[in-house]
Amino acid sequence: MGTVAAQGLCKSFGKVQALDGVTLDVPDGSFFVVLGPSGAGKTTTLRAIAGLEKLDSGSVHLDGRDATGDAPAARDLAMVFQSYALYPRHTVYENIASPLRARRRSSSEIAAAIEQMSSLLHIERLLQRRPAQLSGGEMQRVALARALVRSPRAFLMDEPLTNLDLKLRVEMRTELTRIHRSLGATFVYVTNDQVEALSMADQVAVLKEGKVQQVGTPTEVYERPANQWVAGFVGSPPISLLACRAEGDCLVGAGGWTLPRPRWTTAEDGRALMLGLRAEDLSVEQRGDASLSGELYGLEPLGDRTVVDVLVGTEILKVKARPTVTGAPGERLLVTVDLDRAHLFDAGTGLSLSEAGR
Repeated sequence: MGTVAAQGLCKSFGKVQALDGVTLDVPDGSFFVVLGPSGAGKTTTLRAIAGLEKLDSGSVHLDGRDATGDAPAARDLAMVFQSYALYPRHTVYENIASPLRARRRSSSEIAAAIEQMSSLLHIERLLQRRPAQLSGGEMQRVALARALVRSPRAFLMDEPLTNLDLKLRVEMRTELTRIHRSLGATFVYVTNDQVEALSMADQVAVLKEGKVQQVGTPTEVYERPANQWVAGFVGSPPISLLACRAEGDCLVGAGGWTLPRPRWTTAEDGRALMLGLRAEDLSVEQRGDASLSGELYGLEPLGDRTVVDVLVGTEILKVKARPTVTGAPGERLLVTVDLDRAHLFDAGTGLSLSEAGR
């Protein structure tokens, strides 16, 4: 078993409220990602679960048992840190063996466990090296092996890929998902990188200023964001937001544009709204019933595609297009909108209105 349940976690540091009622329910065997910007409370949440941070209020339950008052060692949780925290004078073998030796395992048990873990992480050839002789990716694998080797209740990972270059981060995302499937263990993984969250997680909890904004699968968080902030934080390029209001059969923009009112819109006439449009749901190459007129503001060639910035009134829409798209600034463009995939948010509360009528 490896269930982790955090209920109403609150923690302040002086006048700063780091956690403000954080509640998470991590199922056994899941890859659970806590996603948010710097200062959201992600690391404090992880440290509270590990018992490294004393809570002002709230509780932590491990496998259904209240572990709030337990010391870190009694919780049987393994931490993987951003800094790797390897012993510089020890070999890789000795680094991986250290948690097993602390638990007085026999030499034969240690050797068998290290053989299994080094094979899983493809680091057999590194066992006699020291950390100074390793690359960043190799050090990260060793840090993972040291955590994984002792088969704890769950693994807590605090932005473990942050110090790697882009190529290694991509490789390690693949490796971590492979390792998770192989072990069937519970991973609680903290990151500010939405690509890591969307590509690896079974469940994502999005944090902002110490509060949980939404919990769901990566698909749910991306396609059905609970509020305007989540919609803006998750997605690349960021979602485009246009101020508007509902009037009869139309959405009327602050800049004077109009679109057909989506069939699922439940907002009453005159209500201040924000229309959210993702770049992949817009087109400057196809024509449809719903479109917005604007002018070309800029092009962002990205190799496999070009992001077209279109100025509509005073707002810029970001549109994903083919890499061959060209144009000159100021050129008039028509942006076709897939209204069935659009999002609507209350302009005052920021809460999503999209799901009510779908």
